[in-house]
Amino acid sequence: MGEKSNGIKVIADNRQARYLYEILETYEAGIELVGTEVKSIRAGRINLRDGYGLIRNSEAVLINVHISPYEASSQYFNHDPRRTRKLLLKRKEINKLIGKVEKDGLTLVPLKMYFKGSWVKVLLGLGRGKKLHDKRESIKQRDDKRDMQRAMKRY
Repeated sequence: MGEKSNGIKVIADNRQARYLYEILETYEAGIELVGTEVKSIRAGRINLRDGYGLIRNSEAVLINVHISPYEASSQYFNHDPRRTRKLLLKRKEINKLIGKVEKDGLTLVPLKMYFKGSWVKVLLGLGRGKKLHDKRESIKQRDDKRDMQRAMKRY
């Protein structure tokens, strides 16, 4: 990854999330990490694919995101790769998310993880799961767009 633009360096991108979910809103959140996790993230050893967000006890948490253990550290000082990590959001945003996640049945999905300055940030998407016919429609639109780009390039 590692594309840099205006001080943002993307570390991990969950491309499958936009295929599986219809993303309605996005939120930028900080994430509570330990030292060995930050070192592993800098090395790009992270997987967002199976991750999701929840609201527990009026706190936002990120579950099932795999950050590989840091290789240069001993096992004693290292972190659990799939531990639950607290997300840092404003109270107003959390209250808004509580209503949407619990009442509307929407899901919090991590879309991207990136460095903003020296801080690790997560882009969360509030999404509704797509049905099979919606996925087929997405594939069709993507293929049509690609064909149009090829036709424009030829002429």
